[in-house]
Parts: sequence; C-alpha cells; structure tokens
Amino acid sequence: MIRKWGITGLVLACILCSCINFMRSREVGSDEQSALQKNTAVFLRGQMERAYFQLPAFLEEKGTGGNLAETMENCMWREFPLYHYASFIEEEQPLREDMETARRILQNEGVDEDYKNIEEEKLDYEENALHIEGSVLDEMERENGLHNSNAEAMEELPGQIQQSTDDMTDGETDYQPAGFETLDYPSYTYDWSEEWNYEALVSNFYAIDSSTLLKEEYLNLDKLLYQDLAVDRTTDGPQILLYHTHASENFADSVEGDPSTTIVGAGEKLAGLLEEKYGFRVLHHTEVYDAVREDAYANALPEIEKLLEENPTIEVVIDLHRDAVSGDRKLVMDLQGRPTARFMFFNGLSCIRKSGDIAYLGNPYIQDNLAFSFQAQVAANEYYPGIARKIYLKAYRYNLHLKPKSMLIELGAQNNTVEEIMNACDPLAHILAIVLDGVL
Repeated sequence: MIRKWGITGLVLACILCSCINFMRSREVGSDEQSALQKNTAVFLRGQMERAYFQLPAFLEEKGTGGNLAETMENCMWREFPLYHYASFIEEEQPLREDMETARRILQNEGVDEDYKNIEEEKLDYEENALHIEGSVLDEMERENGLHNSNAEAMEELPGQIQQSTDDMTDGETDYQPAGFETLDYPSYTYDWSEEWNYEALVSNFYAIDSSTLLKEEYLNLDKLLYQDLAVDRTTDGPQILLYHTHASENFADSVEGDPSTTIVGAGEKLAGLLEEKYGFRVLHHTEVYDAVREDAYANALPEIEKLLEENPTIEVVIDLHRDAVSGDRKLVMDLQGRPTARFMFFNGLSCIRKSGDIAYLGNPYIQDNLAFSFQAQVAANEYYPGIARKIYLKAYRYNLHLKPKSMLIELGAQNNTVEEIMNACDPLAHILAIVLDGVL
C-alpha cells in the first residue's frame, strides 16, 4: 500500500489521523458548529471512501451509528492494520517485554559470568572469549598486562619486579606473604588524600561490561574504603563459606576425574590457608551445580541458603571460579620466583544499562559487595601489584545477595596450569585476611 500511494498515501494518512483527533477533542458548541461538523464529516468520508479507502457496500449499509470518529478509525484499521494492533496492545506490550527480559536475564546469568550476552549485544563471540569486548579489552591489556611480561602494568603499578615467565622457578620456592610480619609495609601505597571522584575510581579500579549500569551513588570512597569488614573471630562456628557454582571448571593440565586438579582443588587449598595460616574458620562446600551449566546459579541458590541457615555464624560468602580467556592470553606473573596465576574480583549489580534495576534479581547488599571487592583490590594492588586484574562489573546478580560480605572471584583461566593456580592461592588468602582482619 505504501509503495502504491507513496508520499500521497502518507499525507492522506496524516490528515486522517488529525481528523480523528480533532473530532474526538472538539465539543459541539452550537447548532451552527454541529451542522458544519456534520457537513464536513460527510464530505471527508465520501472523499476518503471513493478516492482512497474504497469501502465495500456492506460497510456503508451497516454504518457506525453516526459516530464519525469510529468510522474514520475503522478506515484506518482496514488500510493500516499495524495502527490498530499498536493501539490494541499499548498497555499489554510492556508486561510481555518484561517477562521475556526476565527469562533471558535468568538464562544469561545461569550460562556463565564469563560469556557475553550474545543475544543482547548481537555480536559473535567465540565460546571461550574473554567477557570484555573491544576498547575495554584493549584498556585491560594496557593497564592490567594480560600478556606474560606484564610490562605495561608494571609501569603503572610501582614495586613490581619486571620478570618474564622464562625466569620463573619450578615452584619449589617457599612462599612468604608480603609484609607478613606486621602487614604494615605494602610495596605500593595509594594517596587517598587526592580527589577520587567517579571517573577516577572507575579508571583505576573497574572494568564495566557494556550491558551494565554502575550508579554514581555506589562509588563513594568513604563507603568503599572505610567500611569495617572485620570478621567476628569469637564465634564457635564457621565465619567463611567457600563454594563453587561452577565446580566443573578445570585448567590446562587438570586430570580428568580428579577434582583436586580443578577449581574445587584450588578452593581446598585456599580454605586450608585461611584456616591454618590466618586463623579463620572456613566451610568449604564442594557440591557440583553445573551439570547443566545454564542452571548452575538457580541450582546453587537454595542449597547455599540452606547452608547459611544452618550456620548462622557465617559472615563471608565466596564463590570461587576460574575465568575463560581467548587466544593465547595467559593470566600469569612471577611472584617470588614462582609462576602465579592472576585473579579478578567480580561484582553483579542487578542493573542493566538500557533499562535500569532488575527488580526480580534484587540485591540489598550491592554497596557492601562493592566495598568488599574494592578493599580486596586495594590490598592486592598495594601488596602484590599486577596480580589482580580490574574489578569486573556485570549486570546480573550471581547470588551475591546472600550476605553483605559476598564476593565472586575469578582465579586464573582455562589455560593456566594447576601449579600456577595453586601458587595464586597464597597471595589471595593473604589479601582476604588483610580485609577480613580490618587492617587495610
């Protein structure tokens, strides 16, 4: 129809819409006005029927009870069915869209915090692609040194000895936590007297997924840096819950069927360090929830809630994962002569950049979650410059709503060796102890 009539048809459609609105909005003020309206209506209807709409005779016979506006709308609906459809679903459509968005969000959250939302972004990402795209990935490479040499990252973070992986030992060197005796001597110290506004905090500490909105209200230095996150050590029960939504994640040389060489094995070592070296009580939960990967978060949630109910002394919940990176990138650095995997703290904000808060993925502890990851990032940067990639922020929730001190950690990636992963547990345990002892 639009091809047939071109500009003329569009102009007539606009005239018709204007007439409908005019007839509906005007009130009959006098007999003269009523007669004029009637004559005008008859003329317009006749012209429309003969020159444009060509209504069949049976419509003329049935009439519309003298309601000109309805007659003209019927004309529009016949020739432009989309107009009728749009007016009919005006109130229903947002609800359907919300339900569809909810379905997609829950599905996307369940698949993995590692993978891009391909449906939403309309981009073709290979399965193991790093979940940071384009310019953000370039920035991550520049500021965090994803390549083995870490040269660029070391230029920005003082105190890191520049050494390639070729110079690393076979891992037999005894590990000593940085500043372990007093925890007072980091190799690098931030100047918090400077102005740390939204832009400065983001550029120094965060990588934000393109799907995600980080509200400015969350980036308040006082709320992030000075919130007391110390754990009560006087309790008899566990203080820390460590678990794995994706317990099946493994590494380059993991042994099939041997969970000690997977992320679960890394969790066992991390739990042991937190208990034996730093005096925390840790409950390490090793249940597998990712037999069907897209259901992992949904499967884990009721079980973790049950554990927290049974262990009310737990204050800290850590979900330990390993990341997925593309190509030949390897998240490794030298630390005291040992090849050590790099890691990343991860937050879900339950907020989409395009549509705002995700109501059905509510999290009352987003500010607390952000303080936990921020203080851990600061400790990592000050004591082990270069070991922590920027804090990654994504739109969904990832079950981080269960406790104020909840955190998701990406420890290395699929192409790290088990040795590199196990070596990274030492500085990671020390960093967590710094924060949870309240000595940052």
